[in-house]
Amino acid sequence: MSVLPVMSIDSGANLDEADLPRTLPVLALRNVVIFPGTITPITVSREKSLKLVKALYKSTKIIGTVTQKDAKVEEPAKSDLFDTGTSCRILKTIELPDGGLTVLLRGLKKFHLDDIIADEPYLLGNVTYIPEIYPGNEADVEPVCDAIKDAAMHIIKLSPHIPQEAGFAIRNLDGCEFITNFIASSIDLEDIGKKIELLKINSIKERAYKLLELLNKQIEILKIKDDIQQKVKSEIDQQQREYYLNNQLKTIQEELGMDGNGEDIAELKAKAAKKKWPEYAAKAFEKELQRLEKINPNAPEYAIELNYAEFMVDLPWDEVSTDNLDLKNAQKVLDKDHYGLETVKDRIIEYLAVLKLKGDMKSPIICLYGPPGVGKTSLGKSIARALGRKYGRISLGGMHDESEIRGHRRTYIGALPGRIMDAIRKAGTSNPVLVLDEIDKVSSDFRGDPASALLELLDPEQNTAFHDNYLDIDYDLSHVLFITTANNISTIHPALRDRMEMIPVSGYLAEEKYHIAKDYLIPKQKELHGLESFKLSKGAVNTIINEYTRESGVRNLDRQIAKVARNIAKRIALEEEVPAVLESEEIKKILGLPVNMHDVQKGNEATGVVTGLAWTEMGGEILFVECSLSKGKGNLTLTGNLGDVMKESAMIAYQYVKAHPSLLGVKPEIFGKYDLHIHVPEGAIPKDGPSAGITMASAIASAFKKKKVKHSIAMTGEMTLRGKVLPVGGIKEKILAAKRAGIKTIVLSSENERDIKEIKDIYIKGLTFKYVNTMEDVLKFIF
Repeated sequence: MSVLPVMSIDSGANLDEADLPRTLPVLALRNVVIFPGTITPITVSREKSLKLVKALYKSTKIIGTVTQKDAKVEEPAKSDLFDTGTSCRILKTIELPDGGLTVLLRGLKKFHLDDIIADEPYLLGNVTYIPEIYPGNEADVEPVCDAIKDAAMHIIKLSPHIPQEAGFAIRNLDGCEFITNFIASSIDLEDIGKKIELLKINSIKERAYKLLELLNKQIEILKIKDDIQQKVKSEIDQQQREYYLNNQLKTIQEELGMDGNGEDIAELKAKAAKKKWPEYAAKAFEKELQRLEKINPNAPEYAIELNYAEFMVDLPWDEVSTDNLDLKNAQKVLDKDHYGLETVKDRIIEYLAVLKLKGDMKSPIICLYGPPGVGKTSLGKSIARALGRKYGRISLGGMHDESEIRGHRRTYIGALPGRIMDAIRKAGTSNPVLVLDEIDKVSSDFRGDPASALLELLDPEQNTAFHDNYLDIDYDLSHVLFITTANNISTIHPALRDRMEMIPVSGYLAEEKYHIAKDYLIPKQKELHGLESFKLSKGAVNTIINEYTRESGVRNLDRQIAKVARNIAKRIALEEEVPAVLESEEIKKILGLPVNMHDVQKGNEATGVVTGLAWTEMGGEILFVECSLSKGKGNLTLTGNLGDVMKESAMIAYQYVKAHPSLLGVKPEIFGKYDLHIHVPEGAIPKDGPSAGITMASAIASAFKKKKVKHSIAMTGEMTLRGKVLPVGGIKEKILAAKRAGIKTIVLSSENERDIKEIKDIYIKGLTFKYVNTMEDVLKFIF
């Protein structure tokens, strides 16, 4: 048995060039570079290569090996070969079953391939041998060689495909030349050209340094690969661990009778069995349940499907509460909670009456609009109590995402049902009273327009099959009594406004506020502050109303009463003396100086000053129009933060007065001698609208006529260029403002007489109305 060495310390350096032929058979190698002094096994399979090896093995056994630039070339020419190679001795050949040969070659001397002189039967080339440059002192390169060995050992540790026995062989290597050449031939580089670069370096010392550099780069690459492998292995191990544990857990649960998601499924089936719902909803639920049974309880989508199934089964569907159809009781409940508001109360009683006679009807969509603090939102809760229904409230103020109404599609992570369906689920019945608060303050942006989504919701013909994106099946909302509230209906989408029954909820008179304070607010604050006794005289309540509040509703009145209650609670806690009944003087001590003295009619005490009436979102207000004349050329100046419409009204009024000097008893020339300045006080507040037209014309007439208008008169009305007086809106609010300000007579269009007749006598008591058709009628009356 013969043993062939895998390494040879004899590098061939001691061979003389004369011992080696200048013309060599050339064996083209693929992806292999042989260095002098190394023994390398290669596999030969190409026809020319087989002829070469067989012929030379029987003769000199000396061949030249040159590496191909491209390993895919089958018949390489000189241009396909690197120009540097190594002469080798054939040590042994072994025939393979497929006809190929395994050849053991030992590197001898490095050469330069000068030319290929024949290519048949194999390549034959002229070569020039290149001498190696050895270091003068072996000790100079020993540290580099030791570093190369260490780097090679590190590579073996990082490379699982290299047998660890190779490390033993490397540790036993001696001689810097051989160590460098052996490891250079063994290193695995993707670019074969880098090995050729090593072979071309003639200095053993320089070759060693270059090799060390390549080894260090290789170590960095292997480290990165190793890190990636470790991470991948860790993830796979974790998945296998979880799979194993899940199977173990499933087996344990089956043994204990706790089959995975069995409890959830059983609970949902039990709820569904008791559920009253339409057939299409039952089928959809059954389909979701079957899908849920197939999902692993530990999978993320299981929780999503479970939440959806629970939401479906929690919705009330065909479950409705029984309405209390006792009309007298309903009236009693509504009267107990709210003073006045007869129009709204009558509409609810009418709805109950039809429901009692017919047994079933679509719920109306009611919109309560009016100034803040008049009880629109709280009225919804009272209506729910009167009907015996569940109550829900959704604030629409500032809402700008359509998904808030319709819900999100379940394809999105964190999808939720819309606010409407969520309110129905919380109510627990399909016929609750739902208050949609501040519907006039809905906005829109790139996420959609909630107002458009409300069109389907608030249409009795469409909401029988309301589609929520999350639920994804139709739901009947026709039994829900929707009550919406708004302050300014002009900002509501016209199509949305058309779907609702508009019921105005106007402000309160001082008399009504007194009753509300006495019957509702004072008892409420007494209970909230834990007072055994809390009484205010009628004069004290009226003082708060008239001197400390300026509003159509009672919200600020409630705050002032709460302030008084806190003061009384503090004095009782400090054991100070507290009067049994609080009078006006005591109220003024507690609340300080009155704050609303300016909203009182001053009596039109100067020429060119007339009192007008205006409507705002806060209710009715009085405003003063002031005119002054100065020497000039007839120019008109307008101040007071007026809008475009109000400016046009002023121009029309001035033009009318200039066109009719005879009505004032003045000469036409006077208008060209004086500049006119019209001012509406409280300049920080924007003002607009046409209803101050006759007020401005009257003020201009008073200025040029130099005569005051009658005492305690206020007016409202739009005027045309021809002097016709047109009707305006907000009459009830304006009447309330006039009564608060001490006005006795109101001038308005004769077409507004129908509005006055619809108002209760309590609101117009103490007021006189002068109905006019033209501006001439106005001027005749006020002077």
